[in-house]
Formats: sequence, C-alpha cells, structure tokens
Amino acid sequence: MKIDFTLRPDGLLPKLRQFWRLSGEKILLIERTYDPARGSPVFTARGQYTARGWTEWTQGFQYGSALLQFDAAGDPEYLEIGRRNTVERMAPHVSHFGVHDHGFNNVSTYGNLLRLMREGRIAENAWERNYYELALKLSGAVQARRWTNVSNIGYIYSFNGPHSLFVDTIRSLRALAVAHQLGHVLMEENDRKVSLLDRLKAHAVATATY
Repeated sequence: MKIDFTLRPDGLLPKLRQFWRLSGEKILLIERTYDPARGSPVFTARGQYTARGWTEWTQGFQYGSALLQFDAAGDPEYLEIGRRNTVERMAPHVSHFGVHDHGFNNVSTYGNLLRLMREGRIAENAWERNYYELALKLSGAVQARRWTNVSNIGYIYSFNGPHSLFVDTIRSLRALAVAHQLGHVLMEENDRKVSLLDRLKAHAVATATY
C-alpha cells in the first residue's frame, strides 16, 4: 500500500458534491415514480426498483435517506418527503412483532427526525418531539420482545423464527439502545421489567458466542 500523505479532506469536496447531487436525484425519482402499494423497494430488476413480498426492511432507508439528504444539503423538500412519509407510512413498523428490522426502519426515520430536532436543524416542537420519542420507545420494546433464551444469555431472533440467530440482527439493535437512552423498558407478564440495555448486551454476547 502506498499512502499519499498530501491528500486532504477538502480534496473530497468535488466528489462529495457530485455524490449528494446524484443522491438527491435518485431520492426524488423513487418518490415520484415508485408505487408504495407494491411494498418497500428492496432490489432492482432491469434497473427498476421492485418489492420482495416477504420483507419490508428497506422502507425506513427509503424515507431515512431523504432525511439524510436534507441534513447534508439543506433542501427542505427532502425534509418534507422524509417527515411526511414517516408519519403516513411507518407506524406499522413500530408495532411489527414479526421482524428483526426495527433499527433499520424506525431509527432511520423517527430517530433521524428526533436527532435533527435535538441538533436544531428543524424547529423545536414539544408534541412532535414526544411523538418521535414514543415511536422509538415502543420500537425498542417491541424488538426486545422477540426473544429466545439460551443458557444464561439469549438473542433476538430473526424473521426465520425463534431458532434463528442472524448476525445482521445486531445492526438493528440500535432500536433497543435508543429506547434505553430515552428511559424506556420492556414490560413483560406480571409487570416484570426487562432492561433493554441488558437484552442488547446479551444478544451481543450470543452473537459473539454462536
């Protein structure tokens, strides 16, 4: 490997501007041409996005990308796309007990909106903030409920069922971390409180072990 020590971060600016320009074009194209009634856009066929009927794990990326585009470029059109679609289309993902995709879907949307408000990028609104926080709290608890005990540890199982420990599930456990940071817990039968942080750590141990 030959390292060029003359390179500077600002040398990336032309390519980054091109990157965000192309990103914005793609986001608008998907928003204007893709029919959400077909399901989430998961993969391309002949250059066109299409759905994969058994999974909706990319919808949060679709609208979360618009929020990141606003964050990077400042165009309010992308904020409107991300915020409107989060409110109109993402609620089923918050209460979805059947998947391990809560971080992908909900932290990418409700989480980015909450972050933007905390950073002062969008106007402070107490009710809107509470809405985003509630969605994230519920998402973390719903995700943590998807649990399989193994010895003294356990794991959040994948869409394949209680026997299935998917390595990529750990990337979605952001939902538990955010909900824990917001002071939330999972309430089990008989009012038993389950720490979302403890469940996250147990899943990490199980992933490393198995």
